[in-house]
Amino acid sequence: MVADKGKESHQHDVLKSTQTVIHLALDKLGYPEEVFELLKEPVRMLTVKIPVRMDDGKVKVFTGYRAQHNDAVGPTKGGIRFHPNVTEKEVKALSIWMSLKCGIVDLPYGGGKGGIICDPRDMSFRELERLSRGYVRAISQIVGPAKDIPAPDVFTNSQIMAWMMDEYSRIDEYNSPGFITGKPLVLGGSHGRETATAKGVTICIREAAKKKGIDLKGARVVVQGFGNAGSFLAKFMHDAGAKIIGISDAYGGLHDENGLDIDYLLDRRDSFGTVTKLFNDTISNEELLELDCDILVPAAIENQITEENAHNIRAGIVVEAANGPTTLEATKILTERGILLVPDVLASSGGVTVSYFEWVQNNQGYYWTEEEVEEKLEKILVNSFQNVYDTAQTRRVDMRLAAYMVGVRKMAEACRFRGWI
Repeated sequence: MVADKGKESHQHDVLKSTQTVIHLALDKLGYPEEVFELLKEPVRMLTVKIPVRMDDGKVKVFTGYRAQHNDAVGPTKGGIRFHPNVTEKEVKALSIWMSLKCGIVDLPYGGGKGGIICDPRDMSFRELERLSRGYVRAISQIVGPAKDIPAPDVFTNSQIMAWMMDEYSRIDEYNSPGFITGKPLVLGGSHGRETATAKGVTICIREAAKKKGIDLKGARVVVQGFGNAGSFLAKFMHDAGAKIIGISDAYGGLHDENGLDIDYLLDRRDSFGTVTKLFNDTISNEELLELDCDILVPAAIENQITEENAHNIRAGIVVEAANGPTTLEATKILTERGILLVPDVLASSGGVTVSYFEWVQNNQGYYWTEEEVEEKLEKILVNSFQNVYDTAQTRRVDMRLAAYMVGVRKMAEACRFRGWI
């Protein structure tokens, strides 16, 4: 029970710190207190129970959530995660982050998020299908192409999205590809969706490097986390001529001043993105974060850079590819030390941007090439980075607060024009 309490208080911290920055952002923009009261929690939070007949014949009841933060701008949008540590507070906080991301990249969405408390690593293919379909049946009244559009997240993928789309289409009695994004290409998925988050982070790294006068060719890069975003990112940076001098996974880190062989590591990693177990001379994740480098990319989990280790970070640029890897205290320390921090709500917005492209393609029944998708993503991310950077400079605030100010403004204005506040 102690572990559960710790997990709850940590997720509470994530929600609390998100609310703190939103409050600050609204304050800086001159909005009254009632706007914060409306935006500090989701407008809608659904908890569902999903009975699933397991392969041994027994019925197991799973708990699922769907949070819809704010739908003033348009339908809500956000992933569904399958994880044993999913909590209601975490889902709430993540839905708020999705609203901010959509505001930063100027999409016609509010934020949503879903989750099921389960461990998909211990479930069979058929059990996962029954759980996926059961979840859609449980939330079907509040989701849809014009209401709330789910997507993949932690431990969910295009196959799970395909099952969910099929179940929703059965309930709706017509084919509804626009109900969900992150689908396989043959079912209306978009080119570039799988690598979109990493592509977006890469664009933000490139733009940040320009601001700091760092040449990407030969730049020393450390990537914490070697999962979907981290591994693609390491590959993109490696291909751009950067030297990846450190990577890590859940079991430790690898370090080589001359640059790691990323293609070799990608070939050797297992299905959960772990590769360090194959090596003897590993370093800890703590040591990895404090390596002397030009660019540090935390792409793993929350609260990695804290007030305890922020003074030891030896990077010129920190780009957050994970959700909430830097605490608010650490953000202040890094900014004061002249380190350019690109916050998660900006850096990892490539995924929702290409999800939006997929929804648009589904709605119009016309599909784009990979080149068209990349070109559109590039344009949106470059403009969004510049907007946040300019806001930070003119308002004399850190990049995180600037991103929140940009992200929350559209939502607050939409609420005002609708007459909600």
